[in-house]
Amino acid sequence: MQSILLSREEVARRAKELYENSIRQQIEREENVGKMVIIDIETGEYAIDKTGLESARYLRNKHPFARLFGIRIGYKVAVSFSGEMERDYR
Repeated sequence: MQSILLSREEVARRAKELYENSIRQQIEREENVGKMVIIDIETGEYAIDKTGLESARYLRNKHPFARLFGIRIGYKVAVSFSGEMERDYR
C-alpha cells in the first residue's frame, strides 16, 4: 500500500489524535517515561524503544511506505536543544 501524501502538520495531527484517544492509556507508565513511541498513522500500530530508531525500523519493515511519527512518552516535546524537556502530567 502506498501512502497518500500528507503534510507534516497532518501527520502530526493524526498521530497525536491516535496517541490521545487510544495509545496513551496503554503505554504511559513509569517504566516507559522518556522512551519514544513511534506511531504508524495509517494502521495505528505503534512500537516503543529508548530512541525510536528500532521501532521505526520495525514498523517500516512491516509497511515500507508507512507515515511514522514519534512522541516522547511523558514529555511535551521529543527532543530539546537546551537539554531541558517539560514533563506532561496529563
